[in-house]
Amino acid sequence: MTETLTSAGVVSGPRLLRYVDGDTSLATHLDRYGPLPPLTRRELQEAADQVALRGRGGAGFPFARKLEAVGSASGAPTVVVNVSEGEPASLKDATLALLAPHRVLDGAEACARALRVHTVHLVVPAENPPVEQSLLRAVEERTHDPHRSWRLRWRLHRASPWFVAGQARAVIELMSGRANLPVTGWRPEAYTGYRGRPTLLSNAETYAHVGEIVRHGAEEYAALGTPDEPGTALLTLRGDGEHPQVVEVPYGTAWDEVLTSEELAGPVLLGGYHGTWAVAGELAGARVSRSALQGAGLTLGAGVVLPVRGCPLRRTRQVVGYLAGQSAGRCGPCRNGLPALAEALRDLDAGHGGTQRTQQLLRLVSGRGACAHPDGTARLVASLLRSWPDEPALHASGGCSAVAA
Repeated sequence: MTETLTSAGVVSGPRLLRYVDGDTSLATHLDRYGPLPPLTRRELQEAADQVALRGRGGAGFPFARKLEAVGSASGAPTVVVNVSEGEPASLKDATLALLAPHRVLDGAEACARALRVHTVHLVVPAENPPVEQSLLRAVEERTHDPHRSWRLRWRLHRASPWFVAGQARAVIELMSGRANLPVTGWRPEAYTGYRGRPTLLSNAETYAHVGEIVRHGAEEYAALGTPDEPGTALLTLRGDGEHPQVVEVPYGTAWDEVLTSEELAGPVLLGGYHGTWAVAGELAGARVSRSALQGAGLTLGAGVVLPVRGCPLRRTRQVVGYLAGQSAGRCGPCRNGLPALAEALRDLDAGHGGTQRTQQLLRLVSGRGACAHPDGTARLVASLLRSWPDEPALHASGGCSAVAA
């Protein structure tokens, strides 16, 4: 799907997507923004902290804390740009790589300079060659730019087309020449990552925001968004369906400005396949805000927004069936628990049995995996049962809330 995404599926935005005219050259980028100002680690860390920058890969971890951990840990740091989204419904990193590659590379270069690093690793999706080609062209331009004072080597790694391939430990495994699958990590990558070194690993959107902060300063960056959540976010709308779209909105934007009234009147899956369900009408009058969504038991995750026309139980069953086949298969919760959970949801969808088996499996897989894949899958199912507690019984009686609506 990302292979065919062009500017036709992208709405021009206030910051990262300000220019989606197809001109991605370094010369035009420098004409628009000028040279990248050099910042020390402390200066970059303070700027990121001032605007409360959080990672846009899904976990939302404070970037300043991650940068501080990498900079203060023992050993030479490593900088990694993860463009392998893994999530099939997310198109935002691919969009940046295709339409604004130098925005991403700006942030990576700023971090490399701040950490005194001369090599940056780019992890790209093997199934999407245009993303790789666009980044390689941008890297080539920067490498041969005679005015560039900080020289960088850029190393490319191709991630496998698996849901879990973009997980942090899976990326470290790939870079180390092993299977691109997650393993148990005893310490965060910021302390012990690639080759045991402190590793700054974030996704493409996060680095693009870093570049924006470095170029324009924390005060101007915070002019958009809210006092508690400055800046903007990229959202992928309908990313695994028809007419996918990537939009950029300031935090605090009303969901009524993001989704149509018809979409708001139905169920919405927020955060992607590891996300949470918003019931019909729940987002109407609400705003794009990580903290507000968290307070309502929802998650923005990696910015995936999937309006659903139909049965939420059936949709969840389909997603969990997919996720059960996308695990590393290296621990019991993934190897045995997720297939069993998928089977339990098939039974519920078909109207067989109650939720006791499903609830039991949720307890068995949660918090026991080598990575967060079982937890994310369990979060999705738990959200379904919490949002539509009567849906399994409705199916058992031959009905469905989608039909009733």
